[in-house]
Amino acid sequence: MRKARLRLAVLATLVGTMPAAAAEDCAAIATRAAAAWRATTTVSGLAGIDAATAACVQKTLVRDLARDLGQPVGYKVGLTGKAMQEWLGVDHPVSGVLLAGMLRRPPGGWTIYPPLSPGAAKKKDDGPISANYAARPLVEADLIAVIGDAGVNQAKTPGEVLAHLSALYPFIELADLALPPDEKPSAASIAAVNVGARLGVLGEPIPIEPGFADRLATMTVSLTDGTGKVLAEAPGAAILGHPLNAVIWLAQDLAARGEALQPGQLVSLGSFGPPVQPVPGGTVTARYDGLSAAPVSLSVDFR
Repeated sequence: MRKARLRLAVLATLVGTMPAAAAEDCAAIATRAAAAWRATTTVSGLAGIDAATAACVQKTLVRDLARDLGQPVGYKVGLTGKAMQEWLGVDHPVSGVLLAGMLRRPPGGWTIYPPLSPGAAKKKDDGPISANYAARPLVEADLIAVIGDAGVNQAKTPGEVLAHLSALYPFIELADLALPPDEKPSAASIAAVNVGARLGVLGEPIPIEPGFADRLATMTVSLTDGTGKVLAEAPGAAILGHPLNAVIWLAQDLAARGEALQPGQLVSLGSFGPPVQPVPGGTVTARYDGLSAAPVSLSVDFR
């Protein structure tokens, strides 16, 4: 009896000193994460989560959220900046899943948007978005690539990727860090909360022109406020040396899991420069200078 009590005491001590994520299974963490997503609160206790559990949590969380947000329409690639990777001690991005209900229309609606039904382009825009749309809202200048054919999975260079895309869209991602500010995130904990995917606004499609692959790397992407003040700015190469390298990485990562990119899927390439905080009543505009002869920009209003 004394030995049994001793074993229980030791076990209790060990459990008490384990990270919270290690003491929970995948289903329990995913349930907490889904509840937090719906309540726009953070998910605590994920600092010690391992990569395998994080992948399971993300998959379970996405399946749960799909009941409200519709089916997956593609992926987002995160941790694409060198500074963030160094801070977290990793040398690779992470990926999350985009659900149909996460995407918003720009003012005036879309002219063309291949992955959605033709009628979607005729609907009115969704209007201003609450500045408190998330537990820890982050506004990021991004791009969406639309997969044209399965050949993209064998692409080795940005130019080869471009040849297998059907469209590119300016994209302002409205992400949610979703982790408590007093807990340092890890690549695994960020992956577990679906890389912060919550909302995003797509602009008009960008015509793909000759020389586009080079210009994607050398363009300057900026976020400005309603007065024109620059809030963040970075070259296209800030994403993995070239923004289309995000597609190459994602295809390889999916292949390692026995999956592949499919025609019509969307890929959010990552954040150009640091994110900014939304301000009630404010406007954020993403500009892509040097990408096309015609100006490329997209704005989001907050209430």
